[in-house]
Amino acid sequence: MVTKTKIKINDNNKLREILDSEYEGSSQIRMCKYALKLSTHILKLVKYDEPENPIIKEGYLINEAWQRGEVRMHDVRQAGFKIHKLARESGDEVIQTALRVVGQSIATAHMKEHAMVASDYAIKVINLLYPNKIEKVTEERLWQIKQLQSISEPQ
Repeated sequence: MVTKTKIKINDNNKLREILDSEYEGSSQIRMCKYALKLSTHILKLVKYDEPENPIIKEGYLINEAWQRGEVRMHDVRQAGFKIHKLARESGDEVIQTALRVVGQSIATAHMKEHAMVASDYAIKVINLLYPNKIEKVTEERLWQIKQLQSISEPQ
């Protein structure tokens, strides 16, 4: 396995290895596209009540602009920090963890590995929503693999 899980989660390790293998052969831009899809998916799953939050919107736009070579790394990092601040301020552990998915996803433009950290935080969200339900974890990992495989490498 190329990446190691940095947080404590109940996971389907075989499926994480498949995702990790896809990650290993992917460009940073492909992983950015995947991470933004993952963030949107998780925010919908937890029924985040501020889908148009300007801090999150700005983070998505900055990540997308980085993919086109239009912003500096400093801008990417600052956008991620703002989202992690939102997470710290949340009193709800599920929402806090979902916002960590978003923050890590935005930060994928800084370092490709952040996409794998985001995918692990997504599993933590599943663990919180469905304690001890490995079938839900498996369903989420399969969704993640399918999404990443559906994204072509940029030309």
